[in-house]
Amino acid sequence: MNSITNCIGAAALAASTLLAPMAYAQQPAGQMDMKAMMEQGHKQMMSMPMTGKPDVDFAMMMREHHKGALTMAEMELKDGKDRGMREMARKIISSQKKEIAEFDKWLASKGHKGETGSGAPKQSK
Repeated sequence: MNSITNCIGAAALAASTLLAPMAYAQQPAGQMDMKAMMEQGHKQMMSMPMTGKPDVDFAMMMREHHKGALTMAEMELKDGKDRGMREMARKIISSQKKEIAEFDKWLASKGHKGETGSGAPKQSK
């Protein structure tokens, strides 16, 4: 179990680089601070409580990872100029929204509904 926990922790660390609060996406064009956004996302991801159930923890962490990808893609559409990168951002938004919906459906089937302040799904009673 410890190796699974370590793998999940390592995945969380890597995934957290994509997380960011929406406040960063609302900055004026050209003023997005990717490093601060990633640091905030890392703190948010690492504060998520783990359930000890690898499948649930994976789904929760990947859901948050995908939300971070959405934020970054939205920032690219807002501030980016390169046509190729903007198209990639659109594709990311489309695919990540679908995958978040899949994670939400699966988590709900396991008794996890909604989100807490830390971004972790709440268990229903």
